[in-house]
Amino acid sequence: MREFIVEADGGSRGNPGPAGYGAVVIDAATGETLAERAEYIGVATNNVAEYRGLIAGLRAAHELDPTATVHVRMDSKLVIEQMSGRWKIKHPDMKPLAFEAARVFPPAQVTYEWIPREQNKHADRLANEAMDAGKRGERWSAADSMAELEAADAKAASAAGGHAPTAAGGTRTTVAEGAGTTAAAPSSGWAPADMGAPATFVLLRHGETPLTPQKRFSGSGGSDPALSAAGREQAECVGAALARRGTVQAIVSSPLARTRETAGIVAARLGLDVTVEEGLRETDFGAWEGLTFGEVRERYPDDLTAWLADPEARPTGGGESFAATAERVAAARDKLIAAYAGRTVLLVTHVTPIKTLVRLALGAPPESLFRMELSAASLSAVAYYADGNASVRLFNDTSHLRG
Repeated sequence: MREFIVEADGGSRGNPGPAGYGAVVIDAATGETLAERAEYIGVATNNVAEYRGLIAGLRAAHELDPTATVHVRMDSKLVIEQMSGRWKIKHPDMKPLAFEAARVFPPAQVTYEWIPREQNKHADRLANEAMDAGKRGERWSAADSMAELEAADAKAASAAGGHAPTAAGGTRTTVAEGAGTTAAAPSSGWAPADMGAPATFVLLRHGETPLTPQKRFSGSGGSDPALSAAGREQAECVGAALARRGTVQAIVSSPLARTRETAGIVAARLGLDVTVEEGLRETDFGAWEGLTFGEVRERYPDDLTAWLADPEARPTGGGESFAATAERVAAARDKLIAAYAGRTVLLVTHVTPIKTLVRLALGAPPESLFRMELSAASLSAVAYYADGNASVRLFNDTSHLRG
Protein backbone atom coordinates (compact mmCIF):
# COMPACT_ATOMS: atom_id res chain seq x y z
CA MET A 1 0.00 0.00 0.00
CA ARG A 2 1.36 3.40 -0.98
CA GLU A 3 1.67 6.17 1.58
CA PHE A 4 1.28 9.85 0.74
CA ILE A 5 1.99 12.97 2.73
CA VAL A 6 -0.35 15.86 2.04
CA GLU A 7 0.80 19.31 3.11
CA ALA A 8 -1.78 22.06 2.75
CA ASP A 9 -2.18 25.70 3.63
CA GLY A 10 -4.45 28.63 2.97
CA GLY A 11 -4.26 32.34 3.51
CA SER A 12 -6.36 35.48 3.44
CA ARG A 13 -4.95 38.96 3.04
CA GLY A 14 -7.42 40.72 5.31
CA ASN A 15 -9.28 37.81 6.95
CA PRO A 16 -11.66 38.01 5.24
CA GLY A 17 -9.87 39.29 2.18
CA PRO A 18 -8.35 38.06 -1.09
CA ALA A 19 -7.60 34.42 -0.36
CA GLY A 20 -5.98 31.36 -1.84
CA TYR A 21 -4.76 27.89 -0.97
CA GLY A 22 -1.89 25.59 -1.79
CA ALA A 23 -1.43 21.84 -1.38
CA VAL A 24 1.25 19.34 -2.26
CA VAL A 25 1.23 15.53 -2.37
CA ILE A 26 4.53 13.85 -1.47
CA ASP A 27 5.57 10.21 -1.75
CA ALA A 28 6.29 9.25 1.85
CA ALA A 29 8.90 6.66 0.84
CA THR A 30 11.00 8.81 -1.51
CA GLY A 31 10.15 12.42 -0.61
CA GLU A 32 9.25 13.08 -4.25
CA THR A 33 6.66 15.73 -5.00
CA LEU A 34 3.88 14.01 -6.92
CA ALA A 35 1.31 16.78 -7.37
CA GLU A 36 0.68 20.41 -6.54
CA ARG A 37 -2.58 22.30 -6.29
CA ALA A 38 -3.21 26.01 -5.82
CA GLU A 39 -6.11 28.38 -6.44
CA TYR A 40 -7.16 31.95 -5.82
CA ILE A 41 -10.67 31.73 -4.34
CA GLY A 42 -11.73 35.37 -4.07
CA VAL A 43 -12.59 36.94 -0.74
CA ALA A 44 -12.65 34.43 2.12
CA THR A 45 -11.34 33.86 5.64
CA ASN A 46 -8.11 32.09 6.57
CA ASN A 47 -10.05 29.10 7.87
CA VAL A 48 -12.06 28.69 4.68
CA ALA A 49 -8.87 28.89 2.60
CA GLU A 50 -7.13 26.34 4.82
CA TYR A 51 -10.00 23.88 4.50
CA ARG A 52 -10.08 24.41 0.74
CA GLY A 53 -6.37 23.61 0.63
CA LEU A 54 -6.93 20.41 2.61
CA ILE A 55 -9.73 19.30 0.28
CA ALA A 56 -7.62 20.00 -2.82
CA GLY A 57 -4.68 18.08 -1.39
CA LEU A 58 -6.78 15.06 -0.46
CA ARG A 59 -8.42 15.01 -3.88
CA ALA A 60 -5.04 15.19 -5.59
CA ALA A 61 -3.87 12.22 -3.52
CA HIS A 62 -7.06 10.32 -4.31
CA GLU A 63 -6.51 10.85 -8.03
CA LEU A 64 -3.06 9.30 -7.69
CA ASP A 65 -4.16 6.26 -5.67
CA PRO A 66 -7.52 5.94 -3.88
CA THR A 67 -6.21 2.96 -1.89
CA ALA A 68 -3.23 4.81 -0.40
CA THR A 69 -2.86 5.87 3.21
CA VAL A 70 -2.53 9.62 3.68
CA HIS A 71 -0.79 11.59 6.41
CA VAL A 72 -1.94 15.23 6.42
CA ARG A 73 0.44 17.85 7.77
CA MET A 74 -0.80 21.43 8.30
CA ASP A 75 0.11 24.41 10.46
CA SER A 76 -3.57 25.14 11.10
CA LYS A 77 -4.31 23.93 14.60
CA LEU A 78 -8.02 24.47 14.01
CA VAL A 79 -8.24 22.26 10.92
CA ILE A 80 -6.04 19.51 12.34
CA GLU A 81 -7.90 19.31 15.66
CA GLN A 82 -11.34 19.45 14.03
CA MET A 83 -10.53 16.82 11.40
CA SER A 84 -8.97 14.60 14.08
CA GLY A 85 -12.24 14.80 15.99
CA ARG A 86 -10.72 16.39 19.08
CA TRP A 87 -12.37 19.77 18.59
CA LYS A 88 -16.03 20.29 17.86
CA ILE A 89 -16.88 22.12 14.65
CA LYS A 90 -19.12 24.99 15.71
CA HIS A 91 -18.96 27.50 12.85
CA PRO A 92 -21.65 26.77 10.21
CA ASP A 93 -19.27 27.66 7.35
CA MET A 94 -16.74 25.06 8.48
CA LYS A 95 -19.12 22.11 8.79
CA PRO A 96 -19.72 21.51 5.05
CA LEU A 97 -16.02 21.96 4.31
CA ALA A 98 -15.03 19.45 6.98
CA PHE A 99 -17.66 17.03 5.71
CA GLU A 100 -16.34 17.41 2.16
CA ALA A 101 -12.77 16.74 3.31
CA ALA A 102 -13.80 13.71 5.36
CA ARG A 103 -15.49 11.94 2.47
CA VAL A 104 -12.57 12.01 0.00
CA PHE A 105 -10.93 8.97 1.63
CA PRO A 106 -12.32 6.47 4.13
CA PRO A 107 -11.45 7.87 7.58
CA ALA A 108 -9.25 4.90 8.44
CA GLN A 109 -6.86 5.82 5.60
CA VAL A 110 -6.12 9.39 6.80
CA THR A 111 -4.17 10.69 9.80
CA TYR A 112 -3.53 14.30 10.80
CA GLU A 113 -0.54 16.09 12.30
CA TRP A 114 0.01 19.72 13.25
CA ILE A 115 3.37 21.14 12.18
CA PRO A 116 5.01 24.55 12.75
CA ARG A 117 4.61 27.09 9.97
CA GLU A 118 8.28 26.91 8.97
CA GLN A 119 7.77 23.22 8.12
CA ASN A 120 4.88 23.99 5.79
CA LYS A 121 6.72 26.31 3.40
CA HIS A 122 5.91 24.42 0.20
CA ALA A 123 2.11 24.69 0.60
CA ASP A 124 2.43 28.23 1.96
CA ARG A 125 4.39 29.25 -1.13
CA LEU A 126 1.76 27.76 -3.44
CA ALA A 127 -1.02 29.59 -1.59
CA ASN A 128 0.82 32.89 -1.94
CA GLU A 129 1.52 32.24 -5.62
CA ALA A 130 -2.21 31.67 -6.15
CA MET A 131 -3.11 34.89 -4.33
CA ASP A 132 -0.52 36.83 -6.30
CA ALA A 133 -1.89 35.41 -9.56
CA GLY A 134 -5.43 36.33 -8.51
CA LYS A 135 -4.30 39.88 -7.77
CA ARG A 136 -2.98 40.12 -11.33
CA GLY A 137 -6.26 38.75 -12.68
CA GLU A 138 -4.55 35.53 -13.72
CA ARG A 139 -4.88 31.85 -12.84
CA TRP A 140 -2.17 29.94 -11.00
CA SER A 141 -0.44 27.29 -13.10
CA ALA A 142 2.05 24.61 -12.19
CA ALA A 143 4.24 25.60 -15.15
CA ASP A 144 4.54 29.21 -13.97
CA SER A 145 5.26 28.01 -10.44
CA MET A 146 8.04 25.74 -11.68
CA ALA A 147 9.54 28.54 -13.74
CA GLU A 148 9.64 30.81 -10.70
CA LEU A 149 11.31 28.12 -8.61
CA GLU A 150 13.89 27.33 -11.26
CA ALA A 151 14.73 31.02 -11.56
CA ALA A 152 15.08 31.27 -7.77
CA ASP A 153 17.26 28.14 -7.68
CA ALA A 154 19.50 29.49 -10.42
CA LYS A 155 19.90 32.76 -8.53
CA ALA A 156 20.66 30.94 -5.27
CA ALA A 157 23.09 28.59 -6.98
CA SER A 158 24.90 31.49 -8.61
CA ALA A 159 25.22 33.27 -5.27
CA ALA A 160 26.45 30.09 -3.56
CA GLY A 161 28.79 29.11 -6.38
CA GLY A 162 27.15 25.74 -6.73
CA HIS A 163 23.78 23.96 -6.85
CA ALA A 164 20.96 25.03 -4.58
CA PRO A 165 19.09 22.12 -2.93
CA THR A 166 15.33 21.89 -2.98
CA ALA A 167 13.31 22.49 0.17
CA ALA A 168 13.53 19.78 2.82
CA GLY A 169 15.99 17.88 0.67
CA GLY A 170 13.20 16.45 -1.46
CA THR A 171 13.25 15.92 -5.20
CA ARG A 172 11.46 18.50 -7.30
CA THR A 173 9.61 17.00 -10.23
CA THR A 174 7.64 18.54 -13.03
CA VAL A 175 3.93 18.17 -12.42
CA ALA A 176 2.07 16.48 -15.24
CA GLU A 177 0.04 18.75 -17.48
CA GLY A 178 -3.33 19.40 -15.89
CA ALA A 179 -2.21 18.45 -12.40
CA GLY A 180 -2.08 22.06 -11.26
CA THR A 181 -5.74 22.73 -11.79
CA THR A 182 -7.09 26.05 -10.62
CA ALA A 183 -10.34 24.82 -9.12
CA ALA A 184 -11.31 21.86 -7.03
CA ALA A 185 -12.76 18.82 -8.74
CA PRO A 186 -16.53 18.48 -8.44
CA SER A 187 -17.71 17.28 -5.05
CA SER A 188 -20.61 15.41 -6.59
CA GLY A 189 -21.82 14.15 -9.94
CA TRP A 190 -20.59 11.45 -12.28
CA ALA A 191 -17.82 13.21 -14.19
CA PRO A 192 -14.66 11.10 -14.57
CA ALA A 193 -11.68 12.14 -12.47
CA ASP A 194 -9.62 13.12 -15.52
CA MET A 195 -12.26 15.44 -16.95
CA GLY A 196 -10.72 18.48 -15.28
CA ALA A 197 -12.34 21.18 -13.21
CA PRO A 198 -15.62 22.46 -14.62
CA ALA A 199 -16.65 26.01 -15.28
CA THR A 200 -19.16 26.55 -12.47
CA PHE A 201 -21.80 29.25 -12.83
CA VAL A 202 -23.40 30.42 -9.60
CA LEU A 203 -26.66 31.96 -10.82
CA LEU A 204 -28.01 34.89 -8.81
CA ARG A 205 -31.38 36.41 -9.54
CA HIS A 206 -31.24 40.13 -8.78
CA GLY A 207 -32.79 41.55 -5.61
CA GLU A 208 -36.32 42.90 -5.42
CA THR A 209 -37.46 45.97 -7.33
CA PRO A 210 -40.74 47.81 -6.66
CA LEU A 211 -42.33 45.56 -9.32
CA THR A 212 -41.21 42.23 -7.83
CA PRO A 213 -43.68 41.91 -4.90
CA GLN A 214 -46.52 42.83 -7.28
CA LYS A 215 -45.48 40.01 -9.65
CA ARG A 216 -45.46 42.28 -12.70
CA PHE A 217 -43.72 41.44 -15.97
CA SER A 218 -40.36 43.18 -15.85
CA GLY A 219 -38.12 42.40 -18.80
CA SER A 220 -35.60 44.21 -20.92
CA GLY A 221 -38.20 46.30 -22.74
CA GLY A 222 -39.73 48.06 -19.74
CA SER A 223 -38.81 50.82 -17.33
CA ASP A 224 -35.58 49.14 -16.16
CA PRO A 225 -36.31 49.66 -12.44
CA ALA A 226 -33.61 49.91 -9.78
CA LEU A 227 -33.56 47.83 -6.61
CA SER A 228 -35.88 48.67 -3.75
CA ALA A 229 -34.57 49.02 -0.20
CA ALA A 230 -35.50 45.38 0.35
CA GLY A 231 -33.61 44.39 -2.80
CA ARG A 232 -30.46 46.17 -1.68
CA GLU A 233 -30.65 44.42 1.68
CA GLN A 234 -31.04 41.08 -0.11
CA ALA A 235 -27.94 41.82 -2.19
CA GLU A 236 -25.98 42.57 0.98
CA CYS A 237 -27.06 39.19 2.39
CA VAL A 238 -25.91 37.44 -0.78
CA GLY A 239 -22.55 39.19 -0.62
CA ALA A 240 -22.05 38.18 3.00
CA ALA A 241 -22.96 34.54 2.26
CA LEU A 242 -20.66 34.29 -0.75
CA ALA A 243 -17.82 35.91 1.20
CA ARG A 244 -18.17 33.20 3.84
CA ARG A 245 -18.11 30.45 1.25
CA GLY A 246 -15.08 31.93 -0.51
CA THR A 247 -15.62 30.26 -3.89
CA VAL A 248 -16.52 33.00 -6.39
CA GLN A 249 -13.61 34.14 -8.57
CA ALA A 250 -15.34 36.49 -11.02
CA ILE A 251 -18.68 38.29 -11.46
CA VAL A 252 -20.62 38.77 -14.70
CA SER A 253 -23.86 40.76 -14.86
CA SER A 254 -26.76 41.40 -17.17
CA PRO A 255 -26.71 45.01 -18.45
CA LEU A 256 -30.00 45.98 -16.78
CA ALA A 257 -29.97 48.36 -13.80
CA ARG A 258 -31.29 45.93 -11.19
CA THR A 259 -28.69 43.27 -12.00
CA ARG A 260 -25.80 45.72 -12.21
CA GLU A 261 -26.81 47.21 -8.86
CA THR A 262 -27.06 43.75 -7.27
CA ALA A 263 -23.73 42.74 -8.79
CA GLY A 264 -22.08 45.93 -7.58
CA ILE A 265 -23.15 45.35 -3.98
CA VAL A 266 -21.90 41.75 -4.03
CA ALA A 267 -18.69 42.72 -5.82
CA ALA A 268 -17.87 45.33 -3.19
CA ARG A 269 -18.10 42.63 -0.53
CA LEU A 270 -15.97 40.14 -2.48
CA GLY A 271 -13.37 42.60 -3.74
CA LEU A 272 -14.03 41.73 -7.38
CA ASP A 273 -14.84 43.67 -10.55
CA VAL A 274 -18.04 43.24 -12.57
CA THR A 275 -18.11 42.36 -16.27
CA VAL A 276 -21.33 43.03 -18.21
CA GLU A 277 -22.64 40.40 -20.64
CA GLU A 278 -25.44 41.52 -22.96
CA GLY A 279 -26.66 37.96 -23.49
CA LEU A 280 -27.75 37.67 -19.84
CA ARG A 281 -30.49 40.32 -20.11
CA GLU A 282 -34.09 39.40 -19.36
CA THR A 283 -36.66 38.58 -22.06
CA ASP A 284 -38.40 41.56 -23.68
CA PHE A 285 -42.07 41.17 -22.76
CA GLY A 286 -43.30 43.80 -25.22
CA ALA A 287 -46.66 45.35 -24.35
CA TRP A 288 -46.89 43.18 -21.23
CA GLU A 289 -44.11 45.06 -19.45
CA GLY A 290 -45.31 46.37 -16.10
CA LEU A 291 -48.54 44.33 -16.14
CA THR A 292 -49.55 41.47 -13.86
CA PHE A 293 -50.37 38.05 -15.29
CA GLY A 294 -54.04 38.71 -14.60
CA GLU A 295 -53.96 42.02 -16.46
CA VAL A 296 -52.29 40.39 -19.47
CA ARG A 297 -54.87 37.61 -19.47
CA GLU A 298 -57.66 40.19 -19.41
CA ARG A 299 -56.22 42.44 -22.14
CA TYR A 300 -54.45 39.95 -24.44
CA PRO A 301 -56.07 36.53 -23.81
CA ASP A 302 -55.30 35.00 -27.23
CA ASP A 303 -51.68 36.16 -27.26
CA LEU A 304 -51.15 34.86 -23.73
CA THR A 305 -52.64 31.46 -24.58
CA ALA A 306 -50.36 31.15 -27.60
CA TRP A 307 -47.32 32.23 -25.55
CA LEU A 308 -48.00 29.62 -22.88
CA ALA A 309 -48.31 26.88 -25.50
CA ASP A 310 -45.52 27.69 -27.94
CA PRO A 311 -41.92 28.76 -27.13
CA GLU A 312 -41.79 30.44 -30.55
CA ALA A 313 -44.72 32.74 -29.70
CA ARG A 314 -43.87 36.32 -28.86
CA PRO A 315 -45.56 38.61 -26.32
CA THR A 316 -47.87 41.25 -27.72
CA GLY A 317 -46.20 44.21 -29.34
CA GLY A 318 -43.04 42.62 -30.69
CA GLY A 319 -41.61 41.07 -27.53
CA GLU A 320 -39.04 38.27 -27.47
CA SER A 321 -40.04 34.61 -27.63
CA PHE A 322 -38.67 32.09 -25.17
CA ALA A 323 -37.04 30.29 -28.12
CA ALA A 324 -35.15 33.46 -29.05
CA THR A 325 -34.19 34.01 -25.42
CA ALA A 326 -32.86 30.45 -25.18
CA GLU A 327 -30.73 30.92 -28.30
CA ARG A 328 -29.26 34.15 -26.91
CA VAL A 329 -28.64 32.70 -23.44
CA ALA A 330 -27.02 29.54 -24.88
CA ALA A 331 -24.63 31.68 -26.93
CA ALA A 332 -23.71 33.70 -23.83
CA ARG A 333 -23.27 30.46 -21.85
CA ASP A 334 -20.85 29.02 -24.41
CA LYS A 335 -18.88 32.25 -24.51
CA LEU A 336 -18.58 32.35 -20.73
CA ILE A 337 -17.67 28.65 -20.42
CA ALA A 338 -14.75 29.24 -22.78
CA ALA A 339 -13.67 32.38 -20.91
CA TYR A 340 -13.92 30.89 -17.40
CA ALA A 341 -12.96 27.23 -17.83
CA GLY A 342 -12.14 25.69 -14.47
CA ARG A 343 -13.35 28.71 -12.50
CA THR A 344 -16.37 29.60 -10.38
CA VAL A 345 -18.24 32.63 -11.71
CA LEU A 346 -21.23 34.50 -10.30
CA LEU A 347 -23.74 35.34 -13.04
CA VAL A 348 -26.14 38.04 -11.87
CA THR A 349 -29.16 37.83 -14.11
CA HIS A 350 -32.95 37.32 -14.25
CA VAL A 351 -35.70 34.73 -13.98
CA THR A 352 -35.86 33.62 -17.61
CA PRO A 353 -32.09 33.35 -18.26
CA ILE A 354 -31.55 31.37 -15.04
CA LYS A 355 -34.45 29.02 -15.72
CA THR A 356 -33.21 28.62 -19.28
CA LEU A 357 -29.69 27.70 -18.18
CA VAL A 358 -31.12 25.12 -15.77
CA ARG A 359 -33.53 23.78 -18.42
CA LEU A 360 -30.77 23.40 -20.98
CA ALA A 361 -28.47 21.72 -18.45
CA LEU A 362 -31.18 19.19 -17.63
CA GLY A 363 -32.27 18.68 -21.23
CA ALA A 364 -35.81 19.56 -20.13
CA PRO A 365 -38.53 20.72 -22.55
CA PRO A 366 -39.39 24.43 -22.93
CA GLU A 367 -42.61 24.07 -20.92
CA SER A 368 -40.49 23.29 -17.85
CA LEU A 369 -39.88 27.05 -17.54
CA PHE A 370 -43.41 27.39 -16.18
CA ARG A 371 -42.76 24.71 -13.54
CA MET A 372 -39.85 26.39 -11.76
CA GLU A 373 -40.14 28.84 -8.88
CA LEU A 374 -37.29 31.34 -8.70
CA SER A 375 -37.23 33.82 -5.82
CA ALA A 376 -35.61 37.25 -5.77
CA ALA A 377 -31.93 37.10 -4.70
CA SER A 378 -31.94 33.28 -4.90
CA LEU A 379 -28.87 31.25 -5.80
CA SER A 380 -28.64 28.35 -8.23
CA ALA A 381 -25.57 26.65 -9.69
CA VAL A 382 -24.63 24.68 -12.79
CA ALA A 383 -21.24 23.11 -13.55
CA TYR A 384 -20.09 22.66 -17.16
CA TYR A 385 -17.48 20.03 -18.08
CA ALA A 386 -15.03 19.84 -20.96
CA ASP A 387 -16.98 17.04 -22.67
CA GLY A 388 -20.09 19.23 -22.94
CA ASN A 389 -21.99 17.69 -20.06
CA ALA A 390 -23.55 19.82 -17.33
CA SER A 391 -24.55 19.18 -13.73
CA VAL A 392 -27.17 21.19 -11.83
CA ARG A 393 -25.75 21.62 -8.33
CA LEU A 394 -28.28 23.98 -6.70
CA PHE A 395 -31.60 25.62 -7.43
CA ASN A 396 -33.51 28.52 -5.81
CA ASP A 397 -31.53 28.58 -2.58
CA THR A 398 -32.71 31.43 -0.32
CA SER A 399 -31.22 30.23 2.98
CA HIS A 400 -28.89 33.24 3.05
CA LEU A 401 -31.92 35.57 3.25
CA ARG A 402 -33.24 34.13 6.51
CA GLY A 403 -32.54 35.94 9.74
